[in-house]
Amino acid sequence: MTREVAVLRLGHRPERDQRVTTHVGLTARALGARRMFLAADDRGVVASIEDVVERWGGGFEAENGVKWRRCIADWKAEGGTVVHLTMYGLNLPDVIDEIRPRERVLVVVGAEKVPGEVYDLADFNVAVTNQPHSEIAGLAVFLDRLFEGRELGASFPGARIRIIPSAHGKFAEGPSEGT
Repeated sequence: MTREVAVLRLGHRPERDQRVTTHVGLTARALGARRMFLAADDRGVVASIEDVVERWGGGFEAENGVKWRRCIADWKAEGGTVVHLTMYGLNLPDVIDEIRPRERVLVVVGAEKVPGEVYDLADFNVAVTNQPHSEIAGLAVFLDRLFEGRELGASFPGARIRIIPSAHGKFAEGPSEGT
């Protein structure tokens, strides 16, 4: 099945969250999502992700300045499923088999405070764990469970840089600047 998975990043504060939000996008890209919607105005985050895509390949897209309510409404209107990652949700192992067959999945990843409305708009409120943790870790675990590990070791078309797996040392093909 060709699955379309996107991530909606909520609560991004440009003055504080650039690194974390960039890592949300990079994790999404590396672990099988096709796009990230940023519900904030931070062109720097989008530029960083686009730079990685240009050098490391793949077709991942990042969109800046998205209105989150519209994004969720449009996704659902096009037959998609909305999964909100929150430590207050149902435990991931209890719901992943119900989510996995869905062809279009929008994963909502919050920062500091997610509006209560998101809990009602989501088709699934999912907890990777019921303990405080990083949204990056939660996204990584969720995507890995969603794709059942198939995203690990995937090749990225158009890559100018490729890692050569090695038991010892660091080896890559392509330009080394910025790696």
